[in-house]
Amino acid sequence: MNKLLLCIYLSFFFSGAVLKAQSNKEITIATKNLNLIFAVGGNNRVYQLYLGKRFLNQDDISLVPFSNKHEAYITGGMEDLLQPAIRLTHTNGNPSLELRYVNHTTRSVDDNTSETNILLRDPKYPVQVILHYQAFNKEDIIKAWAEIKNDEQGEITMENYASAMLHFEAKDYWLTQFHGDWASEMKMQESKLTSGVKEIDSKLGTRADMYQTPAFFLALNKPADETTGELIAGTLAWTGNFQFHFEVDERNALRVISGINPYASAYKLKKGETFITPAFIFTYSNTGKGQASRNLHQWARNYGVLDGNKPRFTLLNNWEATHVNFDEKELTGLFDDAAKLGVDLFLLDDGWFGNKYPRNNDKAGLGDWQEDKLKLPNGISYLVKQAEDKGLKFGIWLEPEMVNPKSELYGQHPDWILKLPDRDENYQRNQLVLDLTNPKVADYIYHTVVDMLAKNPGLAYIKWDCNRSMTNTWSPYLKDRQSALFVDYTLSLYRILDRIRQKYPHLPIMLCSGGGGRTDYGALKYFTEFWPSDDTDPLERVYIQWGYSNFFPALTISSHVTSWGKQSIKFRTDVAMMGKLGYDIKVSKMTDDELQFSKQAVKNYERLNSIIWFGDLYRIISPYDENRMVAMYVNEQKSKAVLFNYNLNTRYKEVFNRVRLQGLDSRKLYRIDETNLMPGSKSNLAENGRVFSGDYLMTMGLNLTPGKLIPLTSMVIEINAEN
Repeated sequence: MNKLLLCIYLSFFFSGAVLKAQSNKEITIATKNLNLIFAVGGNNRVYQLYLGKRFLNQDDISLVPFSNKHEAYITGGMEDLLQPAIRLTHTNGNPSLELRYVNHTTRSVDDNTSETNILLRDPKYPVQVILHYQAFNKEDIIKAWAEIKNDEQGEITMENYASAMLHFEAKDYWLTQFHGDWASEMKMQESKLTSGVKEIDSKLGTRADMYQTPAFFLALNKPADETTGELIAGTLAWTGNFQFHFEVDERNALRVISGINPYASAYKLKKGETFITPAFIFTYSNTGKGQASRNLHQWARNYGVLDGNKPRFTLLNNWEATHVNFDEKELTGLFDDAAKLGVDLFLLDDGWFGNKYPRNNDKAGLGDWQEDKLKLPNGISYLVKQAEDKGLKFGIWLEPEMVNPKSELYGQHPDWILKLPDRDENYQRNQLVLDLTNPKVADYIYHTVVDMLAKNPGLAYIKWDCNRSMTNTWSPYLKDRQSALFVDYTLSLYRILDRIRQKYPHLPIMLCSGGGGRTDYGALKYFTEFWPSDDTDPLERVYIQWGYSNFFPALTISSHVTSWGKQSIKFRTDVAMMGKLGYDIKVSKMTDDELQFSKQAVKNYERLNSIIWFGDLYRIISPYDENRMVAMYVNEQKSKAVLFNYNLNTRYKEVFNRVRLQGLDSRKLYRIDETNLMPGSKSNLAENGRVFSGDYLMTMGLNLTPGKLIPLTSMVIEINAEN
């Protein structure tokens, strides 16, 4: 080694050693199986030392070397040459920031959750950042966000303001992302990260998840599968534009920056103002993607979704039966169909509102939320009462953030619309977006919802839709603060939802956005479920629901039996039962056998839904790997399970192997029973009605393709422990 290289090596070695020697503060964030460790360097900056499997001996944390200087929240304008977590310009125009450690605190939030807060300040300018880390012990989840405060005399401008920055050192990095479009959401794609930058982002404003989903898996060293591999799973709790930035540097170290997309979103803070970023939620697993998903599901039910541990309604929606063309008599006739099925609720979809501009198609009426007097002469309250008389609850569709140009609202308040001055209006689905940054608009939306609920106290459910993204976007209200529009719109939406939830804390509301345009934990704390896609063809839904199941529990994924696709009613129902079951179909067009099957399927679902909604999910065979999909839910006690098997576009003479089950207790005995059979048919499952040990079922498994392999067929199997 020549002298120059030796000097460089010794410089790096001793700088790390000096930082470690001078550091007297280590900051450890821990869950049951995860450690995230920081240390304060001799320069008073905070560095990430470790992220991974929890140390069995916590004293070993003090031995973690400080050889790799990965600053916890890298600032722009200083010595770092790559993407920063935060970049801002001070009042005097200085475009730099340095963050030094002041102190940190850890407090108990509840008996399962702790919160560590690390206070950082710039030594030259009165700007401070608090890095927050909530650790959920049983779920192995960390929730990270940043709080940025300006105490300068004037305004500062933030160009980047990430929620979290994480660092990794591995031989290779494998990224799994989820992308798509309307009616083709959550396509899963895996790629190896190479030197340089990879970004997953959205610039759509509303319906921000339509092309890219704010969630990912990152596997270290080699690709992970369901049961093997080291990885993190991460998702951002934000309903607007987001960005995940992955950057592999010249030393093959990876930084991952998560947060609001800085695109067109420079954000100004006045003296004394604080900005709180959305939360980045992540978990670690060294036993594959399945465990990471189960961690997220458990966390979501306990902390991330409204009433995540409470039952959901099964429902019948009228959309496919009537679209917007209906009257009062036809709707009340559909109540009989819902009662025949045995569902809990009837949902009235689009088309019930508008008088001057009646909602007879998607070109008019949006924004005018009064009952159409021709269609509904007795109003919503009459429908609520008629539904209740049939033993049903009643729900209704709204799209409160949007407006048709052909509406009274648009004519009365043209300044309430997001649109560019001196440019033609740009329409998607013949509509525009209301300017939620305007407090008057926010009040209008709030009162639209709460006044309707107050007027009709029997309303039991809302479907909240949002059918377009932002284009040609400009806010008359914000005037010279246009770069705040994307951020302030989302924050205003949350404030509206906060106000609604103060009055109606437990009203079930479906989060819908033309399908899967909004699928994030920023919104789901206000909603009980979401609509994953307008594509309800069950073959496509197998892939879509597989994708969403990586990050969201079954009770949040609304899955309806519809007339999309030409598969049997059994296949369509079996696919829908894997999520939160509902119907959107002309019941009157069913054959007697189909109706009898569907009535029994609803009863079966009532018996099994607690396992599906609250159980642990084991994804056993991926539709991306074979022409079938197999998954099962197991309750906490491992006493009951439900297995779903879907044969997809199988080929002639294709052979499927036996399926080894997962998640059972190897010492228990389990009875196998196929359910959801068509009237008069019997199970072809050789093991049907027999009892096996959990060990046998997880070692030898079941033959789920007995006899001739038939495409687009399915099985639902109950697995019950013997007393």
